[in-house]
Amino acid sequence: MSAARLHLILAGLYGAAGVALMAAGAHLAGGNATTAGLMLVLHAAAVIALTAARKGGLLAPRTGRVAISLLLLGVALFSADLALRAFDAGRLFPMAAPAGGSLTILGWLVAGVAALMAPAPGGR
Repeated sequence: MSAARLHLILAGLYGAAGVALMAAGAHLAGGNATTAGLMLVLHAAAVIALTAARKGGLLAPRTGRVAISLLLLGVALFSADLALRAFDAGRLFPMAAPAGGSLTILGWLVAGVAALMAPAPGGR
């Protein structure tokens, strides 16, 4: 399975989980569930866009793949930790949310670098 296909599958799962968490936040669990859901939904869309940009040559291929993977990992850690707290199920592990947030920020920075590293259209 290609990295692009895996990223798109995960984006679909993140989108679905995000909508479910936002609904749970609205009806049951409150702010942390809503925030976790919002992070998942927004980054699901971003992963789809970045995957398309990478396949279209607008991101350096390897660096773009690393950026997308960092976003997926960071958002998973951040959102999972918040969701567990929202439902009084403890924490993922100490400092999971800050680690996930930091990886997400790093993923966005690497995405910018991948765009800078991409070859110019037409070889210019």
